[in-house]
Amino acid sequence: MTNEFSIDNILTAALAERRATNLYRNRRVLESPQIPNVVVDGKSYLAFCSNDYLGLANHPQVISAFQHAANQFGVGSGASHLVAGHSSEHHALEEELAAFTGRDRALLFSTGYMANMGAITALVGQGDAIFEDRLNHASLLDAGLLSGARFQRFLHNDLENLQTRLDKTEAERKLIVVDGVFSMDGDCAPLPELAALAKKNNAWLMVDDAHGFGCLGKHGGGSAEYFGLSQHDLPILMGTLGKAFGTFGAFVAGSETLIETLIQFSRSYIYTTAMPPAVAAATRASLRLLQEEHWRREHLQQLISRFRLGAQELGLQLLDSFSPIQPIIIGDEARTLAIAEQLAERGILIIAIRPPTVAAGSSRLRVTFSAEHSLAQVDQLLNALSDVVGTSSGSVGE
Repeated sequence: MTNEFSIDNILTAALAERRATNLYRNRRVLESPQIPNVVVDGKSYLAFCSNDYLGLANHPQVISAFQHAANQFGVGSGASHLVAGHSSEHHALEEELAAFTGRDRALLFSTGYMANMGAITALVGQGDAIFEDRLNHASLLDAGLLSGARFQRFLHNDLENLQTRLDKTEAERKLIVVDGVFSMDGDCAPLPELAALAKKNNAWLMVDDAHGFGCLGKHGGGSAEYFGLSQHDLPILMGTLGKAFGTFGAFVAGSETLIETLIQFSRSYIYTTAMPPAVAAATRASLRLLQEEHWRREHLQQLISRFRLGAQELGLQLLDSFSPIQPIIIGDEARTLAIAEQLAERGILIIAIRPPTVAAGSSRLRVTFSAEHSLAQVDQLLNALSDVVGTSSGSVGE
């Protein structure tokens, strides 16, 4: 006799519900380097769904640095940073990231999720208060919930709502956390105003700059450079290395005291294997290219401008973003999937973003650009969108 309460029966029902509501997700298998023209599941596409914003993931110098370091250090680090896994490549990358960001020190983490989790849970706990933008990345929200601190989400980029919440707290230790560039909307947090508000309320400000680092600022220093925020203005800066840098991992940069605190108390740093030294070496090559080849950011902005102008002429609903993230709001989940499938039939790969990643009724096509894209490829995307918008049921953006 089958137990109707078995784990498989319960989970099967949950999966069926996700399929019925057009929220089921399927993995695709990438069979080529991370470049604009990719092969996925045996088919060729022009892709606009990568976070390789500067086109460095397949750069010959980055690959060469990785290969050379793998020959020298091997493939794996073999241990955590605090045991025997902190190599000279890790150490050099931390020093170079600190200098690049204008901070005292930087600390490497194996992933961005671990960096956010480790930093937040090391800095606040029971009796403290944490305030997060409602559109923050899931890793920031999860870290806030798990920290044990009094967790509050304020309205997106709403300083007045944040101040109201700060006025009501009696916590001595207060942490304000935002994305520098919001991953699903592509807009920026008002960081100068947030920095001033944090100082006024004796709070700390932490920024996850995963999608701004490398793309924004004259030299690619991200949101902090773009807004001219020093370590004093922005004491806790997190950046990832798997997006504009084209490699893997993350870091937190700040004062000597902050970094030493994370080394001693951040569980996701202490209790995990260090990233392979070869990845650190490849990232050092990316950092040099990022600083030397300014044309990558300049070309990226040309692509974004070309797309936004063309999309507006097509009547597509865009969001207020000057970053490489350019969402097209569709609304309905089924229609979003249908449009993505029609684009795929035309050789254009864009991912449909649906709840719970975004709010119900705000499903979208998340278009992302890389410096490896050409203006002609942007025009190819716009032509495909013109065809699909004209044939899809309902008006895009309703």
